Amino acid sequence: MSGREEGAMEQVVRWEEASGPGVTVEQRVGLGAMAGFSSEWDAVARGAPGAGPFALGGWTRLWMESFAPGSPLRVFRARGNGGPLAFAPLFERRGRLAGVPVRMWQSPSNEHSQRVTWALDAACPEESVRSIWAHLREEPWEVLLLKDIEAGGVLDETLGAAAGEEGFQVARWPSLESPWLPVLSRGALEETLDAKFRANLRRRRKKLARHGPLTLERVEGGDALHRALEEGFALEGGGWKGQRGTAIRCRQETLDFYTGLARFAAAGGWLALYTLRVGGRAVAFHFGLEYGGRYYLLKPGYDESFSECSPGQLLVEDVLEDLAHRGTAEFDFLGPRMPWKLDWTQRVRRHVWLFILRPTLKGRLLHSVRFQQGPAAMRWLREVGGWLR
Repeated sequence: MSGREEGAMEQVVRWEEASGPGVTVEQRVGLGAMAGFSSEWDAVARGAPGAGPFALGGWTRLWMESFAPGSPLRVFRARGNGGPLAFAPLFERRGRLAGVPVRMWQSPSNEHSQRVTWALDAACPEESVRSIWAHLREEPWEVLLLKDIEAGGVLDETLGAAAGEEGFQVARWPSLESPWLPVLSRGALEETLDAKFRANLRRRRKKLARHGPLTLERVEGGDALHRALEEGFALEGGGWKGQRGTAIRCRQETLDFYTGLARFAAAGGWLALYTLRVGGRAVAFHFGLEYGGRYYLLKPGYDESFSECSPGQLLVEDVLEDLAHRGTAEFDFLGPRMPWKLDWTQRVRRHVWLFILRPTLKGRLLHSVRFQQGPAAMRWLREVGGWLR
């Protein structure tokens, strides 16, 4: 075990190694620990099929710096004879389950993360997950929580099975159902859409065009980036999101995250900010990422004074056409299923929160009350459960 100080945000607290069947697992703590293997991390993430940008080390760094700067980040790295096989980030926090305080290790994620996955080598993802679990199970957490992982995916199935086989309490809570669709030519796409919806799109496009020429703009970085973000964030926060305080620019941490993410993606060549303009005026915006043959829509926004023209839906139509010309394979709406997304597709990608609790009296009781009993049991536990702390 070793340690060294590099400042509050750049601190490597310790590292440990544990030998497995042909795999070595190393744990490092602190954002500074990422500096030594960030290129390895991203190389594994880029080779993971379907992982998207969410498995990149830079994504984890941005999230931690924006939303949990004071929390210990723990990164597990699995290595085989041929090099790195997996990177799994978790952060420690004091949480609550069924109203009872618990020591929780959680994926670095919230409602802005959209999807959680680990960077797993495509050749042996299951073996890598099990090797990390063999180390992780010995750590002093009470509840392990991975939010918004793909239901039935490698991480969900393998980690849940490995924990369950050893007597740990495993539970899943259904979370996001994110609509997605394959990118098709305009003609092929129209054949998949409801006739009434197609007619509405044509009518509203004509109505919007009365205000001026319609143009589509895509910004991938460079000198136009700052203006595109300012304009886009203003559209995203100009209506009900701004009134409810949920818009990007309403909180400094969300503004920092999306601004940092835009710069990170621009540097990597996968930023795709789309704007629909009417006579030069921005009326709809996408904060999008085009990565690994997929387009990910993180944040849409539109000018609500043009709502009768549905500029947001018209922008989706234009983006789909542009992506088809670029050879992109898939459009992922991300987030929850919503009526406006389901106008385009009935396909959804299901996610779960994966909970793993220790097979202790406390863990078994919390699992039973939270996931098997009803609200009355949770109220009882909050009233009498002080002895569990």
